[in-house]
Amino acid sequence: MTSAESLHQLGNALRREGRAAEALAPLEEAARLEPANPIILLNLGVTLLDLGESAAAVDIFFRAVPLVPSMPEARNILGCALLAAGRTTEARAQLDEALRLRPGYAAALDNLARACRASGRMAEAALHWERALAIIPAPATHSNFLLASNYADDLPHTEIVARHCVWGELHARKHFPAPTTRPAVAPLADRRLRIGYVSPDFCQHAVAYFFAPVLAAHDRSRVEIFCYHARGTRDAVTVQLRAMAEHWRDLTVPDDDAAAALIHADGIDVLVDLAGHTAGNRLLVFARRPAPVQVTWLGYPNTTGLATMDARLTDAVCVPAEGNDAPHGPEKLVRLPGVFCCYQPPPDCPPTEPPAGTNDRPFTFCSFSNLAKISPATVAVWAQILAARSDARLLLKSPGANDPSTQEYFRAQFASLGVAPRRIEFNGEALPMRTHLELYHTCDIALDPFPYNGTTTTCEALLMGVPVVTLAGSSHVSRVGASFLTALGMPELITHTPTAYVLAATALAADAARRTELRATLRPRLLASPLGQTAVFTRNLEAALRSCHDSAVGR
Repeated sequence: MTSAESLHQLGNALRREGRAAEALAPLEEAARLEPANPIILLNLGVTLLDLGESAAAVDIFFRAVPLVPSMPEARNILGCALLAAGRTTEARAQLDEALRLRPGYAAALDNLARACRASGRMAEAALHWERALAIIPAPATHSNFLLASNYADDLPHTEIVARHCVWGELHARKHFPAPTTRPAVAPLADRRLRIGYVSPDFCQHAVAYFFAPVLAAHDRSRVEIFCYHARGTRDAVTVQLRAMAEHWRDLTVPDDDAAAALIHADGIDVLVDLAGHTAGNRLLVFARRPAPVQVTWLGYPNTTGLATMDARLTDAVCVPAEGNDAPHGPEKLVRLPGVFCCYQPPPDCPPTEPPAGTNDRPFTFCSFSNLAKISPATVAVWAQILAARSDARLLLKSPGANDPSTQEYFRAQFASLGVAPRRIEFNGEALPMRTHLELYHTCDIALDPFPYNGTTTTCEALLMGVPVVTLAGSSHVSRVGASFLTALGMPELITHTPTAYVLAATALAADAARRTELRATLRPRLLASPLGQTAVFTRNLEAALRSCHDSAVGR
């Protein structure tokens, strides 16, 4: 065996064990020794992609693919890397080529659906996922399909819940432990509650923004915290979270039984899922019930469909208790006081007031939510708002928004409703946080998409003094905006019909004095609200998790 091949095999072995960071050096050296070996290059690119280095992965794959032009797997993984880099049109071209080379290639169909989602083409994405699932009903592909269901403006919530429960029956039930092997619920007595958080997003990700203040605020005299990081990506946020966790475990091992055994060995009292059906989730670990009490919170706005998930944390606005008898999935709903999460501004946050001399611009409505959330129903309502304010533009800031085909797709939708294409502007840059927030200096009103509301983007707009108008629906995913604005005591920005949404947005657009007041007062209002009170929120969360544990003692 050549030295290059030895290094190649070492790198592959490390990656299979979930040690992508350690795998990188031997794979890079193997590629240096054999720069025209396509298999070494492909494995190096996959490792870079695992580590979140999408631009570097693209470069490597563009070296590898010409060496194996008829290999559909190479086209598929290049498409994944291009998609991660925000180059959606190029990604679709490579995935189309993979499917030409291998019709019925389920993995390429899954990735093509993801590319459609990234460019806002949700109906087309759903069709690709349905085709992929008909070929190979893979759990991860099925999760992607379920996530997409939350964006649909034409699916009743009961149907979406039912789809999630099908996932649980199809993929998870066969892994449920026998009742006799179920972990016992141990009374706490005088010891601390052992809480385990499982997430693929302990890195530069929206979930981490909401989780970090909770991790910092936990009362270590009452709780003992374990963090299980389920993805190979490591960055500055990972380092920050790891420093705040008492116990940090790498859960990148792909074997679900081994991952469950690791958690079980830690003697966790309450295991908390932070991902739901988002990318990189470990729900099949939860299916094996490594902890006696299992809860889902924060990272997903719907049921997991998993019968071994005991509770789902929400609040009384996102899922009202009164007059709400619709099915919500197998989990018990636990409503946290006030609001279901908390938000802490990033360090070095810019002031809310724009710099002097920067107000010579068009009136600007904005949405910084991902493009998949901009449903046809949302476009129709936003077009009415733009029609009522003919001097205004709409700024869409989202990953992938610089893609020319994506821009054409959205401009065509608005044009069909009478809005000139030049009035729709895009920004898809991956900006440093301060620069990203400074973009709000160019915005006047943020428009919340529906049925899938913004979360991080709503908090950031409010932080920067930009009011958010929302349309409240009938389920958690469509009531996050209402929850946050209720927490701030601003019910006037919560609407319940498309007509009311248009009226609220246009009335606020006409009230310059009100907007000036909000620019100055929204940030302190946010920080003083239940949404901004991280210590209070964390005590409420601890109490809820303790209650989940205590109610299970003796069952």
